Amino acid sequence: MDSKKRSSAEAEGSKERGLVHIWQAGSFSITPERLAGWGGKTVVQAALGVKHGVLLTEDGEVYSFGSLPWKSEPVEVCPASPVLENALAGHHVVTVATGSFHSGAVTEGGAVYMWGENSAGQCAVANQQHVPEPSPVSISDSETSPLMAVRILQLACGEEHTLALSISREIWAWGTGCQLGLITTTFPVTKPQKVEHLAGRVVLQVACGAFHSLALVQCLPSQDLKPVPERCSQCSQLLITMTDKEDHVIISDSHCCPLGVTLTEAQAESRTSTVISPSTEPLDSQGGVFENTVVEAGLPTAPDLHMGCSQITSGDAISCQQNVLGTAEVGSERGALPCPDTQALHEHLEELSDHSVREDSESCEKPVPSQPLEEEAVPNPHSPPTTSTSALNSLVVSCASAVGVRVAATYEAGALSLKKVMNFYSTAPCETGAQASSSCIGPEGLKDSREEQVKQESMQGKKSSSLVDIREEESEGGSRRLSLPGLLSQVSPRLLRKAARVKTRTVVLTPTYSGEADALLPSLRTEVWTWGKGKEGQLGHGDVLPRLQPLCVKCLDGKEVIHLEAGGYHSMALTAKSQVYSWGSNTFGQLGHFDFPTTVPRLAKISSERGVWSVAAGQDYSLFLVDTEDFQPALYYSGRQDPAEGDSLPGSPGGARAPVLLSWSKLGYISRVAAGKDSCLALVDKNIMGYIASLHELAASERRFYSKLSGVKSQLLRPLLSIENLGPVTAVQLLQEVASQLSKLCYLTGQHGASLSSFLQGTKEAGNLVILKHASLFLDSHTEYCTSITNFLVMGGFQLLAKPAIDFLNKNQELLQDLSDVNDENTQLMEILNTLFFLPIRRLHNYAKVLLKLATCFEVTSPEYQKLQDSSSYYESLAVHLSRKRKEAENTLGFWKTFPGKMTDSLRKPDRRLLCESSNRALSLQHAGRFSVNWFILFNDALVHAQFSTHHVFPLATLWVEPLSEEASSVNGLKVTTPEEQFTLLSSTPQEKTKWLRAISQAVDQALRGTSDLPAYGSGSSVQRQEPPISRSAKYTFYKDPRLKDATYSGRWFSGKPHGRGVLKWPDGRIYSGMFRNGLEDGYGEYRIPNKSLNKEDHYVGNWKEGKMCGQGVYSYASGEVFEGCFQDNMRHGHGLLRSGKLTSSSPSMFIGQWAMDKKVGYGVFDDITRGEKYMGMWQDDVCHGNGVVVTQFGLYYEGNFHLNKMMGNGVLLSEDDTIYEGEFSDDWTLSGKGTLTMLNGDYIEGYFSGEWGSGIKITGTYFKPSLYDSDKDRPKILKLGNLAVAADEKWKAVFDECWHQLGCESPGQGDVWKAWDNIAVALTTSRRQHRDSPEILSRSQTQTLESLEFIPQHVGAFSVEKYDDIKKYLIKACDTPLHPLGRLVETLVAVYRMTYVGVGASRRLLQEAVKEIKSYLKRIFRLVRFLFPELPEEGSTVPLSAPLPTERKSFCTGKSDSRSESPEPGCMVTSSGLLLPVLLPRLYPPLFMLYALEHDREEDIYWECVLRLNKQPDVALLGFLGVQRKFWPVTLSILGESKKILPTTKDACFASAVECLQQISTTFTPSDKLKVIQQTFEEISQSVLASLREDFLWSMDDLFPVFLYVVLRARIRNLGSEVHLIEDLMDPYLQHGEQGIMFTTLKACYYQIQREKLN
Repeated sequence: MDSKKRSSAEAEGSKERGLVHIWQAGSFSITPERLAGWGGKTVVQAALGVKHGVLLTEDGEVYSFGSLPWKSEPVEVCPASPVLENALAGHHVVTVATGSFHSGAVTEGGAVYMWGENSAGQCAVANQQHVPEPSPVSISDSETSPLMAVRILQLACGEEHTLALSISREIWAWGTGCQLGLITTTFPVTKPQKVEHLAGRVVLQVACGAFHSLALVQCLPSQDLKPVPERCSQCSQLLITMTDKEDHVIISDSHCCPLGVTLTEAQAESRTSTVISPSTEPLDSQGGVFENTVVEAGLPTAPDLHMGCSQITSGDAISCQQNVLGTAEVGSERGALPCPDTQALHEHLEELSDHSVREDSESCEKPVPSQPLEEEAVPNPHSPPTTSTSALNSLVVSCASAVGVRVAATYEAGALSLKKVMNFYSTAPCETGAQASSSCIGPEGLKDSREEQVKQESMQGKKSSSLVDIREEESEGGSRRLSLPGLLSQVSPRLLRKAARVKTRTVVLTPTYSGEADALLPSLRTEVWTWGKGKEGQLGHGDVLPRLQPLCVKCLDGKEVIHLEAGGYHSMALTAKSQVYSWGSNTFGQLGHFDFPTTVPRLAKISSERGVWSVAAGQDYSLFLVDTEDFQPALYYSGRQDPAEGDSLPGSPGGARAPVLLSWSKLGYISRVAAGKDSCLALVDKNIMGYIASLHELAASERRFYSKLSGVKSQLLRPLLSIENLGPVTAVQLLQEVASQLSKLCYLTGQHGASLSSFLQGTKEAGNLVILKHASLFLDSHTEYCTSITNFLVMGGFQLLAKPAIDFLNKNQELLQDLSDVNDENTQLMEILNTLFFLPIRRLHNYAKVLLKLATCFEVTSPEYQKLQDSSSYYESLAVHLSRKRKEAENTLGFWKTFPGKMTDSLRKPDRRLLCESSNRALSLQHAGRFSVNWFILFNDALVHAQFSTHHVFPLATLWVEPLSEEASSVNGLKVTTPEEQFTLLSSTPQEKTKWLRAISQAVDQALRGTSDLPAYGSGSSVQRQEPPISRSAKYTFYKDPRLKDATYSGRWFSGKPHGRGVLKWPDGRIYSGMFRNGLEDGYGEYRIPNKSLNKEDHYVGNWKEGKMCGQGVYSYASGEVFEGCFQDNMRHGHGLLRSGKLTSSSPSMFIGQWAMDKKVGYGVFDDITRGEKYMGMWQDDVCHGNGVVVTQFGLYYEGNFHLNKMMGNGVLLSEDDTIYEGEFSDDWTLSGKGTLTMLNGDYIEGYFSGEWGSGIKITGTYFKPSLYDSDKDRPKILKLGNLAVAADEKWKAVFDECWHQLGCESPGQGDVWKAWDNIAVALTTSRRQHRDSPEILSRSQTQTLESLEFIPQHVGAFSVEKYDDIKKYLIKACDTPLHPLGRLVETLVAVYRMTYVGVGASRRLLQEAVKEIKSYLKRIFRLVRFLFPELPEEGSTVPLSAPLPTERKSFCTGKSDSRSESPEPGCMVTSSGLLLPVLLPRLYPPLFMLYALEHDREEDIYWECVLRLNKQPDVALLGFLGVQRKFWPVTLSILGESKKILPTTKDACFASAVECLQQISTTFTPSDKLKVIQQTFEEISQSVLASLREDFLWSMDDLFPVFLYVVLRARIRNLGSEVHLIEDLMDPYLQHGEQGIMFTTLKACYYQIQREKLN
């Protein structure tokens, strides 16, 4: 710490960050110097070439120094101080890179600039040896159109090539050589091209050596794994062949496909090389002979071609740097270390990397074939663990069953030949078996001859043959392979059976793909791909061959590589566990290890204790930044050393030197190192205020913690979970959950460690720290982990596990102590485990401590201080909270140990915690029996009431507690309410009462809030509520209530009762979803009742009251019937519509009318669609009873009495041809008794009739022919229909009664007006609330209408026309929405009217009934309106005009001013039709007009024929024919402003405006609108005549009539008769004698006149 203080003191006042120090490679005595001539700007990145270097400052400027021969100015060729690259001025550069003799820079916008040596095109400029100044490189993607410029993230430069990583994570290359990875033979490549082989993969980083390239690629998610192809994608040959010999089968996967690498002769020969048979050792006692070759460290062999990272999950367990085979299995070889040097080296290295050796020896005890590894199993998305994941294995197994027990599998693996390297190139380039076995050998435990043999194999590419151990393959899912010697081996059927057996448990400790963390933090699931020249083994594929295209270094799969560095001829990979793998040229020991061969990645041995967090690779040396005790990075050097300096250093084989610690800590904190050919460079930060030290502390401790968690995962959990009988299922599941959560946390910690390492190399702004920016990630992971470990603890923890597991833990107690930092020898095993598994919670305290340290480096007022301070306190509070959770769990565990056993089993749950219990008799039940024992236990989710042998659990979410008032009783009582019970608890003292009240209240509140009682991050502190809310949402299953027994309710509650919206489900399938009130269904709801016999369900949607259907609703029966209408007490009661069957079914019918107690009663209409009959009449007890009318589709019409569904008593029957029978009936259409039959011509028969109509009738009676009589008195009276039908006012009483009820009136007109308005407001509000969930029901206009209806028209003072208009407007709006009671009434009336008079009901006999019905509606609605607006005068009253009369208008008859005496203005007279017809008639118009058209069909046909005939004449002829006076004939007419003369041939030109006006009569609905059209037509005629006469004149009827007749003819109105009769029937009586009345009479006269014209 002294050095730290000293360095910070020295740095006071000076520039503190990014100081550049440079020194000579290989010399350690010289202290690094500050870069000559450097002004002291903060440098964030530096890069070194062979003789030059580049600096990047924090403001984005680039400086070059050293030898710069490409510069055009002689002064700049060898500058004394760094030169600013002016060409980059104005561009903010974010990263730089140097090759041997060229440099590159990337700007903020992703543009690339290159300069320097360009002889090989490495600066992407054509035909130019040097590029003196930074020049832009154009990179565009030809696959996009238009061409898009590619933005670049990172650059890497070699000697003759450059690689660029784009923002879309693709690699672009230019320059010369196979290291480009491009499919081309034309060099140099000066236009950047995409490296297609890695297209589609996420590349994280690129690095370039002199002539080779490296890429760090994110693993594919496991679902992208591809099945093994059967044929080679290049040459289409079978990848695996099977040759059937006489007594054995040879299976070979030796197919190799050369891909673009030129073969030398020696390499070509190796393709037909002989098989070297390795020496064997007997190992297995079961008769099988196993070869003691090296275990391939979790490497997939050629057939196991599953791309993706999940192939090798055991990266920790079997690391490929040192496969120590020496323990139990390899005893015979172990004792025979051939040479003392090797042994000494072995011991030295073992000391150096004690930790990793132990880790490996631990895992390498596993490969005994008789004990397959559990933890190695990897789930494969394409095949379950029981089937083989290797095509080869399945073939072996199938052969085994086919050939019998004698199976031979010759596994021919082309050791390291080129064709093997390229095998399955397109799917997954990977290693072969023998190649892998040679690639991962440590120097320990091998004979010289073996070493030689491996060396020979790796250099010459020989093949080795071996047998596949089926058992091993099967049990492990293909993640590793052992070799069997010889050509023949016995495989017993038992062994095969074992191979096919289902594995019991597979736990993969690699966490699932977590999108959020992977998006924010560096991914640890990575692969290393290499390509280029491999002469020194720098590609890491175990050979010295070049590669034209990227190939995956399988040995590094699962090693969590986070950064790559490439030196001249060697490569290094830094992992998240702070280890370095290195391979390639090791001439000077630059790899940091002396393992052989160096053609595959090996672990560098830098420091025995500390981890490496940053590396740099030079031409022939390497630099390593290593963590130290005081967190100040130490710098190690490995590689070429000056001879003078090397003597003092420990020797090593080959003249190379071991890594050396450079003791330059006084420089400060090194954040970054760079290496070139002869120079090294370090960027150093001074530790001002301790800020830098705190950052290094955070990063180093996080990396260490990751190593520790990884150790727990690999050395403890993985072996533990692989034990066969681990313990009870629940314990295993909980342990698996702990393992899974620990894995997630471990992975996150690893990612965070990696991100901190890169953070230290950047600008180091506190605000960008991941634990600040994305704190929720860390907080959530720790909370989830804590939940899983406390759940495990509550259920008994590790004590639950079976003996084998406990034995395993006891055996490894030392390891556990080491991992958990427990130093006391006497500590119990369980305590050690508890300490170990709660380490992550202790880690939260460390986060808080470091964040607080960082905060103190800022001003108290600064935002950084505030943010760091807040985050620190948040991490601290979470740590305290989780510690409390741990204590709770331990208390609960203690409680379960004392609790009676029987109850424990049913009550003990992983997530249940004890809060309080009344074993001290402090709480008792009121009115409890004298000898009863009542024990109350409060858990975090329930209150348990335990008695002798029984207990009852009350879930807290549905528990209400309140203190009893002191006055009510002197006792200290608490009243507890649950949905089905209420009881009082008595406490011994007031303090005890307060304690329990608080505990229960907080527990209930907690249960309602959810799992975490910690406020969400960033929400500030949450105030603890004093008591939980009375109204809440919860789920509950009833157990007592007979109606609700076993039903589950989920929704809102209020004081122990369902209240508000909720869903109730019964076990028999019934479901109610809707509103509740005081525990009962009340309001709007949906109810489903399954009908098992029909396999369908009844379905009700509508209103409820006090648990029963009440009010409006729709009930769909399982049988297919649908009822829409009113309910009361679960029965149909009131007005309703029942539809039975579909039109296609056997008995479709429809009933609309009144119901009482589920039966049809009162007036109703029944449409029997099958029989084509419609009944309109009275009902009683579900049958037709009383007066009624029946019409049929065949034109029959009956009105009369009904009795029990039959026509009985007096009635009238009309047939289609107007034959009439009046008399007595006994059954449907059956005449029986006295009656009169009247023929069409007037003849009639009186007498007794019997028989069914239409099938012969027996008559006893007298026949009369009235025409014979002269006197009229004996003639039969003309029959008036409707006498025996139901009176119009008696119809649809229920509909109107319902409306009155809605307004709050018991009977029509009896009630309070204000109460009625209140009810309207309530109806509108509740309906709006009900429809808010489904806005599509209400259109936008309806929503606006509803808003306007909320204002009640207020009337003060005398009633005036304006007020009358206001009421009119209000009624139009009210009737426009069915949510208003009046609107609902109108809608219902329209529905019943259409139901009555459409279809079969469209009978001309019903016209008068239809008209009467409309008049009755008007009368009854008018009564309602007058009730709501009491100031509205009676029908027929006159409203005085409040405003003065408008300007006088001419009377069309006299030409004088209109005195208005004889015709009152329609707006002034209050009539029901004037007020309500505009609302009602447009809706009823279609059926009504259809009846008019049918009734007047014959006379309209005559009229129309005449209209067509007369319209053939031209205007002049027709005017003359009709007798129009000549003076009224138009002479000229104006067409488009031009005056044209009327010729004798002109047609449809005279009075055209009047004709057009009259035609509009068909587009209006109400009589008043139609009358206005007629009036308008008369005015148009007058205007036309005035225009031609140019003088005032007086119309007389004689003059007017012919002109109007002409207009009517020319208007060609098809149904003029219907229009005339409709106006006549429905117009206001007071209009008949006014001006409009006269005009209407004129039109009517015209209509009759036209019919008679035919006679002229």
